[in-house]
Amino acid sequence: MARMFSRKRGVSGSHKPIVKEVPKWVEYKKDEVEMLVVKLRKQECSPAMIGTILRDQYGVPSVKLICGVSVVDILKKNKLDSKLPEDMLNLIKTAVSVTAHMKNNKKDVHSMRGLLQTESKIRRLAKYYKKTNVLPADWFYNRDRAKLIVQ
Repeated sequence: MARMFSRKRGVSGSHKPIVKEVPKWVEYKKDEVEMLVVKLRKQECSPAMIGTILRDQYGVPSVKLICGVSVVDILKKNKLDSKLPEDMLNLIKTAVSVTAHMKNNKKDVHSMRGLLQTESKIRRLAKYYKKTNVLPADWFYNRDRAKLIVQ
């Protein structure tokens, strides 16, 4: 989404290596990794944070390699998933914080433009999630409801 709101070409970064099998140095089994994912979720960690903690503290390179399913699928299986997808929730949190900033700084037109762009991204993402049946068909974004969602 880099070129949509600027003339830049986007951010290039590293990618995970294409590996088909679990490395020999990984000491965790499938059941242990699933228990760690559930334990971290009960400590209020997001799926992205769970993956980072497993990588950095437990030495698990990829949950999908070991378990065969992603972190989100493990959470769905254990009924610990959130109502909204993580990327949508992060955009809503950003919009709520910018809205709070706009209440104190009414003349900040640059932040107002950023808020409009963020809300546009939320609506586009909601359109995609409605199409793929992740969100209900009657879901819509509203600034007042966004505060309640984040809390």
